[in-house]
Amino acid sequence: MQNHKKIISRTAVRELADRLRREGQTIVFTNGCFDILHAGHVDLLEKARGFGDVLILGLNSDASVERLKGTGRPINSAEHRARVLLALSVVDYVSVFDEDTPFELIQAIRPDVLVKGADYTPDTIVGRDIVEQHGGRVEVVALLPGYSTSAMIRTIRQVGNGKRLDNETTVA
Repeated sequence: MQNHKKIISRTAVRELADRLRREGQTIVFTNGCFDILHAGHVDLLEKARGFGDVLILGLNSDASVERLKGTGRPINSAEHRARVLLALSVVDYVSVFDEDTPFELIQAIRPDVLVKGADYTPDTIVGRDIVEQHGGRVEVVALLPGYSTSAMIRTIRQVGNGKRLDNETTVA
């Protein structure tokens, strides 16, 4: 259970970021729900990690995901999502946050690079002002087309209801 040590609180992540900064490490931050991990998520995380030395991921708590995505979400608990994310070599640390946005977490970390997918524009990225005030930058990366957790969940529900998908036969 080595990965549990890399799931860190807001207090611990602030101390970690300060230490990493003193060591000259470039801190990259991104965030999201990451409810059902898919290739689009992995691509975004790989691109994010490429901008620095350490990738800290802000993970929406279960309550936060439910408020943002609706009843029935998340599919996987924050603990399970964090463990899966930490199994990826590109993710160094995960910090779970309960708010609807990672603003307070970004304030605590003050990353050198804030990364979001191209479904955001620079002016809609929460925390951009904090990062830029501290001399950091925001990177908007292209998304791998065709990947969406919500679409995956709809497909799973359709299959579970015995509906046809494209040219496939009905699932019983």
